[in-house]
Amino acid sequence: QVQLVESGGGLVQPGGSLRLSCAASVSILSADAVGWYRQAPGNQREWVAAITSRGFTNYADSVKGRFTLSRDNAKNTMYLQMNSLTPEDTAVYLCTLTTRFSRQYWGQGIQVTVSS
Repeated sequence: QVQLVESGGGLVQPGGSLRLSCAASVSILSADAVGWYRQAPGNQREWVAAITSRGFTNYADSVKGRFTLSRDNAKNTMYLQMNSLTPEDTAVYLCTLTTRFSRQYWGQGIQVTVSS
């Protein structure tokens, strides 16, 4: 059983920054990929960013240039640094981990609200 726990969310003003963390109960080096999704009320789940076991990072067009995905392998933790936030970034953010056998695990989700 893989457990993922997000932290670091909250309320921030437009133009501000937040850093989300996701702590995994297993080695993230053994995963095929780790990343983030988000879901706003009334909207479908949206892919945000991912990094593969080879270190290749991808971002959705809506966040490219503003968000940065990183990982600390020793701590089994991944991070999402979010800069230049706008109200459109308001959503529940979920971290995810996919094993090398293509089994996907999800965190419980954490709220990010961008508002003045």
